[in-house]
Amino acid sequence: MVRTARILGVATALLAAGNAFADDDPRFCPTRPSIGGSSCTTEPGRVHVEASFVDWERDDTADQREDRIVTADLLVRAGVGSKTEVQLGWTGYGQDRTRDKASGAIDRVTGTGDLRFAIRQHLAGEKGKPFSAGVEGFVTAPTGKSPIGDGTWSAGAIVPVQYDLTEKLAVAFTGEADAAANESGQGRHFAYSGITSLRYKLSEKVTTTAEFSLERDNDPEGHETHALAALSTAWKPTKVLQLDLLVVAGLNHNSPNLRLVAGGAVLF
Repeated sequence: MVRTARILGVATALLAAGNAFADDDPRFCPTRPSIGGSSCTTEPGRVHVEASFVDWERDDTADQREDRIVTADLLVRAGVGSKTEVQLGWTGYGQDRTRDKASGAIDRVTGTGDLRFAIRQHLAGEKGKPFSAGVEGFVTAPTGKSPIGDGTWSAGAIVPVQYDLTEKLAVAFTGEADAAANESGQGRHFAYSGITSLRYKLSEKVTTTAEFSLERDNDPEGHETHALAALSTAWKPTKVLQLDLLVVAGLNHNSPNLRLVAGGAVLF
């Protein structure tokens, strides 16, 4: 009887451990499709791969219309510590088409984009805690050509913070400061932005996010303020796969009129 009880005890312990392991979901937290940042980092030994299948942006002014289409916009995130990850981003192909409204002349440029290297550090926040924060530093290398690439290096820092109001509703803010590349492709200037977002979990698999962004760009060729509103939806059919859609609208005359992005992410 004692031996039987011990066997039953061991079997019960193994079953409980198996259930606990099954409930221990992987840390799958794509940054996309939000236009803001995230403090969530990839677990050591795992890799996030995020990609835009198509990214179309239209900027319509009195003189011209510009359409930019980007495909194979890739971001690879690899965990190197319990709260640290490294990132490599690259735009595989882009096409910029500008039509002069007066003459009807069309200028088309195609090419690849710049390489982006980044390190993200999770600073505060644990599972079950409402507040989280992080910091991300990045630098871009001019591997592409204008207007798909910047033509010179740039660098910046991103600081995202988030507070979970309920299990389904969260508010976040992302601040960013950049040494941004000049429009001329020579030199850099100061640019900064702030993005406020409200995220709601419609279900365990579907999340929607509304965002408002203000950006100040002090380019020597003309200082501009961009105001944007964004709405995105992400669907996770499995614990390691996401498909998503993002819509961005310009709110002032300096901002692009419309941007549509479709893509996804997978965790390895």
